[in-house]
Amino acid sequence: MKKIIISPSILSADFANLAQEIDFIGKAGADWVHIDVMDGHFVPNITIGVPVVKSIRKVTDLVLDTHLMIENPEDYIEPFAEAGSDILTIHYEACADRVGDVIQKIKEKGVKAGLSIKPKTDAREIIPYLGNVDLVLIMTVEPGFGGQEFIHDCALKIPVIKENSPEDMIIQVDGGINNLTSKICISLGANSLVAGSYIFGQKDYRQAIESLR
Repeated sequence: MKKIIISPSILSADFANLAQEIDFIGKAGADWVHIDVMDGHFVPNITIGVPVVKSIRKVTDLVLDTHLMIENPEDYIEPFAEAGSDILTIHYEACADRVGDVIQKIKEKGVKAGLSIKPKTDAREIIPYLGNVDLVLIMTVEPGFGGQEFIHDCALKIPVIKENSPEDMIIQVDGGINNLTSKICISLGANSLVAGSYIFGQKDYRQAIESLR
């Protein structure tokens, strides 16, 4: 069985000590760093931008898993890629009429392309794009804020994606992930988990990360 990729979301980290927090999760066994970029339009919250990603790149060798919860993502692909993102995940809902072009733009920058869907979006809508992306991110909460409860029905999208994807597809789940909901997602076929408050809310990051696998 392949190792489950754990990508702690720094949305729940202590921003006053961000470099140290990233160092801690790396030493605790995290595989990636999940960076939630929100613009206050596509989702009702504002988080971080390009300068922070650039700063994070300087302090870690972990994969920077950048989740663009923003309108017009194509306008920000180049700056986020050049800031050091290894993966750029866009939202299908933000560019449904041109998603193929946006994915191509990500690929042209030499980074991996991800495609995310909100809880109310039918997984079958993105089947035509599954051959062109490296990662699918299934949101199991409404994007915008950390600490929300897991929406169980959303997990049922995982096998739909799995059945229609190449074997090496990374199927990531984000929202309400803890030591119980992680098992549900893994049993349905997920191989990457994003967790914020569950990891950063515990004293022992290593134990929290291992409990997700």
